[in-house]
Amino acid sequence: MTTKRLGLIMNGVTGRMGLNQHLIRSIVAIREQGGVLLGNGDRIMPDPILVGRDAEKVGALAKRYNIERHTTDLDRALADKADTVFFDAATTQARPSLLTKAINAGKHVYCEKPIATNLEEAVEVVKLANAKGLKHGTVQDKLFLPGLKKLAFLRDSGFFGRMLSVRGEFGYWVFEGGWQEAQRPSWNYRAEDGGGIILDMVCHWRYVLDNLFGEVESVVCIGNTDIPERYDEKGKQYQATADDSAYATFKLKGGVIAHINMSWVTRVYRDDLVTFQVDGTHGSAVAGLTDCMIQARQATPRPVWNPDEKRLHDFYADWQKLPDNVVYDNGFKEQWEMFIRHVCEDAPYKYTLLEGAKGVQLAECALKSWKERRWIDVAPIVV
Repeated sequence: MTTKRLGLIMNGVTGRMGLNQHLIRSIVAIREQGGVLLGNGDRIMPDPILVGRDAEKVGALAKRYNIERHTTDLDRALADKADTVFFDAATTQARPSLLTKAINAGKHVYCEKPIATNLEEAVEVVKLANAKGLKHGTVQDKLFLPGLKKLAFLRDSGFFGRMLSVRGEFGYWVFEGGWQEAQRPSWNYRAEDGGGIILDMVCHWRYVLDNLFGEVESVVCIGNTDIPERYDEKGKQYQATADDSAYATFKLKGGVIAHINMSWVTRVYRDDLVTFQVDGTHGSAVAGLTDCMIQARQATPRPVWNPDEKRLHDFYADWQKLPDNVVYDNGFKEQWEMFIRHVCEDAPYKYTLLEGAKGVQLAECALKSWKERRWIDVAPIVV
């Protein structure tokens, strides 16, 4: 069996997500393991060219991770027919035009979400990729988290019985940047630059809800800008014009009600930065990024409301940790391997740009709900 090269154009790898999750923990890790194994025994070895605006920064990254090629000239990189896949993790606002350029250059495309800031642009990219007959994919990373994989296992095993509700808590305190450096880029807090927690996070909740609990049928949402002034990467104060907290309720196909709080202005008092509690007639589960706790109906205590006496019962002790019977790989890397197999041997792959467009659609519906103060139905996307 042979090892074959896959030319890969990687744009936006100097940013936090592009560098850590996609370059280091995915492509570099795949190269170090000897490539991606195909069904016929061949291996695919990604050969990336790193693209960035800062020649010194992108060159330093290439040297550090033993990558031979780097450039600041995206057009020249797209013109090279030996590189057949384009990946983008740069800013959301620029993504539709970059994907369009790559697709017109004949490249298969894979990208971070959101794939656009509005549904119209997202659908146009999907249509173009389909018309050109090219493979395409969108990062759906949270489905590959060990905690959420455990929820899928419980669902498939019938543990929940009939699922009733999902409650999600996401967020942490992002420093304003004045007295401590912010953990997120400043553009995240400027609506004019494509920022906002609704656009960013509701795209995630769409694929999580659709794939684990039921397709989203309608949404009601309210957002807010809690911190009106922040400091950018150069220490300059700016007006925060995007929402930094939001609270959404979703009606799902099959009758499940999901509610998710999301905030960059909350201090964590829970087991993880994101947790999902799923309640069903036969059992409940609480999952974070990695772990999952369960409580079957046979083990459910019988609480009695009595505000006149101090509570002594330890409700946490009634839960059981689901064992780690499976070794979980990095979720970003796992999806990269799936997409590479899709490109190289036409392996089945469902996380296409259409799934990314669904996320943008739900974010638009949530923003419309906030603006109009009402429930918004989520219609099928026609492409």
